[in-house]
Amino acid sequence: MSESGDTRLEQLSIWLTETLSQTVNSIESASSDASFRRYFRVVLDRSRYIAMDAPPPREDVRPFIRIARMLAAAGIHVPHIHHADESNGFLLLDDFGATCYLDGLAETNVDVLYDDAMETLVSLQRNIHAAACDLPLYDEKRLRTEMDLFRDWFLRGLLGIEMAASATAVLESVWRILTASALEQPKVCVHRDYHSRNLMILQDRNPGVLDFQDAVVGPITYDPVSLLRDCYIAWPAAWVESWSRDYYRRVCDAGLMTGEEPERWQRWFDLMGVQRHLKAIGIFSRLKLRDGKAAYLKHIPRTLSYVSATCQRYPLLSGFADILQQDVLPRAGETLQEAAA
Repeated sequence: MSESGDTRLEQLSIWLTETLSQTVNSIESASSDASFRRYFRVVLDRSRYIAMDAPPPREDVRPFIRIARMLAAAGIHVPHIHHADESNGFLLLDDFGATCYLDGLAETNVDVLYDDAMETLVSLQRNIHAAACDLPLYDEKRLRTEMDLFRDWFLRGLLGIEMAASATAVLESVWRILTASALEQPKVCVHRDYHSRNLMILQDRNPGVLDFQDAVVGPITYDPVSLLRDCYIAWPAAWVESWSRDYYRRVCDAGLMTGEEPERWQRWFDLMGVQRHLKAIGIFSRLKLRDGKAAYLKHIPRTLSYVSATCQRYPLLSGFADILQQDVLPRAGETLQEAAA
């Protein structure tokens, strides 16, 4: 039933068979993520489910449960929770299959799949009242702490770069610009990881939405840029800009924005992308250095290219663009090649 020495899997099996009185026909690894959570595909009396293993105290399933109910009430297709053992960190969930957007996206279907994903995201932003949902606020402290991951784990930790005082001042200026741009946007419920690995392709009510337990109240462009400038898959810039304009029209039609110009939306979208991608690069580096998960390093070049391209388009970010071109990109190329060897 379980791999030798896997105590958590043994405990999960006992929970299914003894506490829930289920006959377990099979149990196998489905996936893991960037946290300490693991997922197992289980067959119980010919029905398929996903069992989540979220080991306390490293993980807490209560936010997942609460936010799953909130999203379901808003019409978002999230996994139904059939059983929960909150104290031990086990959940039994709907199985949305094995095909996420990342595995199924192609030029021939991307418009259809992204149309579904954007329509679902508009529903999330429209149907959950930001002021009353009791989610944490994506405030200045949180935004800056996330960007600091880039400096601490990527520049210093992975690349071994110690910034000179002048470069540190440039980073501080950029952090202020990005934070101000995020905070001036309309506030909505933010999934916070709305991208191709967390959206499942389904025949009915596509997409299935996963990994929502870190939801917050924050900038309206955060989730759209997570989807359209995805750390795990890239599309031509002209396509992304067209999708961004499409999403802007949708949120205006939904009454989520009034009076903002399309150019302002695009600026918010672009700068929000830089903030998110700086965070992601820092997290990918931390996963390698702290947690021994080197596979995420392969996504840094794509993510870093988003940051560099956006900074080159905006004069107020030109100082940071110069630092990236002169100091960071050459060192990153060498370091990531060595890591992949």
